[in-house]
Amino acid sequence: MALVVDRRIINRGPRTTPGRFATEIITRDVAPQLQIHYKSSKAKAYLKEGRALRVETTVNNPVDFALHKTLTAENWRALRRVGTETNARFLAAIGDDQPGLPDPATLESVVLPSLHDGQRAPGLRCGEPRTMALLASIASFAHVIGGLTNKGLRTQMAVLWKPDYTPAQATYDLRRLRLKGFITRVPGTNTYRVTAHGLRIAAFFTQLAARIVTPTLTELAALGRPRPPAAPRPLTSAWRAYETELQRLLRTSRLVA
Repeated sequence: MALVVDRRIINRGPRTTPGRFATEIITRDVAPQLQIHYKSSKAKAYLKEGRALRVETTVNNPVDFALHKTLTAENWRALRRVGTETNARFLAAIGDDQPGLPDPATLESVVLPSLHDGQRAPGLRCGEPRTMALLASIASFAHVIGGLTNKGLRTQMAVLWKPDYTPAQATYDLRRLRLKGFITRVPGTNTYRVTAHGLRIAAFFTQLAARIVTPTLTELAALGRPRPPAAPRPLTSAWRAYETELQRLLRTSRLVA
């Protein structure tokens, strides 16, 4: 959710910082929108009159999607198809009607190497920095309209993982994502679409790491340090209580050295 700020950012160097700048907003009585810009076209999601979620795609130039500008019934149907498919992918990306969490068999098929039509797919090891950045890229909105490409993946991975992420690494990652069923190739192109299965698993692992695993491990690692002035979270308090009770039990049993 962002409000575009109409200002220029000037570097101290000889060149002006490129791009647009935005400020995050979560304010009462402000109607937020989620927008995805692709060339001269865009898709957006917002609350219609504060009552229902509405998703719409605006195609300002048919050439953005390799279509003709001539006003014919065929071109009109093609434009309608582009809008409908984009809206459907947008709704899927924001979690519309997603199934439940993966079961143990699904987890094993993702994190371990597997065979698909005689081809070996390396595992997507949860917790590995490169894998987590790759899954976060799949779960993002950047590819909803134009699709996922080698160049687009490199752009995202340069931010989420390493700036020197190479085309060969992107090709390797796209191949294992395809074999694992996370993405599917658009026929006759080098562009991929994220599958419902891929989006579901990628979003689950990304949210699990960002909201649970990383914050919890950070808290547990800090248990031996002086307590911060703020009140600890319930898990930290429970863990401290567990350790205290365990030490008391050991002393009572005379097992402490």
